[in-house]
Amino acid sequence: MQQEARDVVRDYTEAVFRRARVPMEPLNYEVDWADQPSRHTAYPGTPQVPLPADLPELATLRDLFTRAGPSGGGDAPASSAGWSLARLATLLRLSYGVLDRRMTVNWNQDVAKRAHFEHAVWGRGTASGGGMYPVELYLVAGASAPVLPGVYHYDTGRHVLQRLLLGDVSGTVRAGLAAAEGADSFLLASIKFWKNSFKYNSFCYHVVTQDLGALLGSWDLLASALDVPLRRLLCFDPAPMDRLLGFDSDEQSVFAVVPLRWTADPADEPDPAGPVAAPAPPAEDVRVRYAAHERSRRVRQFPAVIATHRAAATPAVITPEAVGDAAPRELPGTPVALPEPLLDRLDRPLSTVLATRSSSFGRFRRPPELTAAELGTTLAFAAAGRHHPADAGLPGDTPALTRLWVFANHLEGLASGGYAYCPRRHALLPAGPEPEGGMAAFLQQQYFLTNYTMGQVGAVLAISGRRDAVLDAYGPRGYRILNAEIGAVAQRAYCAATAQRVGCGAVLGFDNVSMDTALGLDGTDERTVLFLLLGRHPDDTADLAYRL
Repeated sequence: MQQEARDVVRDYTEAVFRRARVPMEPLNYEVDWADQPSRHTAYPGTPQVPLPADLPELATLRDLFTRAGPSGGGDAPASSAGWSLARLATLLRLSYGVLDRRMTVNWNQDVAKRAHFEHAVWGRGTASGGGMYPVELYLVAGASAPVLPGVYHYDTGRHVLQRLLLGDVSGTVRAGLAAAEGADSFLLASIKFWKNSFKYNSFCYHVVTQDLGALLGSWDLLASALDVPLRRLLCFDPAPMDRLLGFDSDEQSVFAVVPLRWTADPADEPDPAGPVAAPAPPAEDVRVRYAAHERSRRVRQFPAVIATHRAAATPAVITPEAVGDAAPRELPGTPVALPEPLLDRLDRPLSTVLATRSSSFGRFRRPPELTAAELGTTLAFAAAGRHHPADAGLPGDTPALTRLWVFANHLEGLASGGYAYCPRRHALLPAGPEPEGGMAAFLQQQYFLTNYTMGQVGAVLAISGRRDAVLDAYGPRGYRILNAEIGAVAQRAYCAATAQRVGCGAVLGFDNVSMDTALGLDGTDERTVLFLLLGRHPDDTADLAYRL
């Protein structure tokens, strides 16, 4: 069964990798924008638990980076302080809650209608493919929680907890975990496929698993800034949790679990939504009794998404000796030193960075050119968060699964061409000369969307991984683990760029086959997966950001 599931995952990822040349099924799919799902899931009729709305000024990106050091390895472990309702509210709102309404003049095809309220763009701290935000967050609160024991949904549109069930059912979550867990409360991150697949159809699963990683990347940074521990569990059986939350697992499923240990906080107020909870019935008989509102009249499913999800949800069978081999291989070559990271440019509070983060879309303009120092600062900060071993009893020195590459296009202080980033030496290893006809022309030829002009982009970052080696190490679940790390790296790159006031935009619209050839990856098992564009924005723009 494991081998069959791996084959399903491999076939799907191969289709994703070659989709610029061989379109994925279904062909000629048309998006029904009038029947799209709501961007904010809600459960009508539920009791509401207000969350603190004040956002504290958090540690700066410089503080978070220097705790780990420029060589990377992740942010320093947080203290033994516990979570409080105020800290949880900060984590939720700055990562996935609505922070502002944005209107920007850019080259996107739908820019004209964005001025109308029904098509408004509501900014959030974490990046999401297509701005779909398919992750849904649930709190399973136990006896020690600052709210009544039960199950809660985080309403991203209103920044409240919606109570779906009253009673301590934390044992249901623990029953699905791979190892014993002492916490009595858990934050569950689920993915609702239709919130993405209505637009991206079969491509959905690839996008949403990276969306999850971007959210976890925000949580890692926020937990460190709040000085509280955060462990994300990715290797577990989601079935008991899906049953508890009333999911059809082919439509929505739990992808990550975060144990929460609470501490008393005088700022926390008692839960105003009701009396003390009665003892819960046996966990296997308990499910939430509220149903989420579905705006779409017709909800479609896509066979490739269902098959890949079922395969990737297969319990992880980890081969410890293969885990170390899943890291990218050492590369030969004479390193090109990068300028030291611009620590003063990272001296902005994480809360401010997340509140102002945005995707560049068609706004890149040059000159002036992006500098090698700004590029190096972004690379160093992004790479410092790659180390996220899955919850499998693996040693702490488990290597990262990803590598960062650079297509240097228009950079002051760096010759045009392809490079691999070495975080240990903070240097670039040449990977290929400038393509014939110039880098900008090559990048434009490989980009099959219309919202960016590559001649205005300073550099394209590529995040790569060794899919087959990861599947050998973790089994089919490895696909989700790899994409989670890729998403986390992308989110950190967004944060580093935002702190430096550099434009950044994540894209999946390149021909991966040609991009890999240009980096010299032919004949290896390493492949590029996600790309990030870096460059300048014009100083004078017709933008509006209404802070909430």
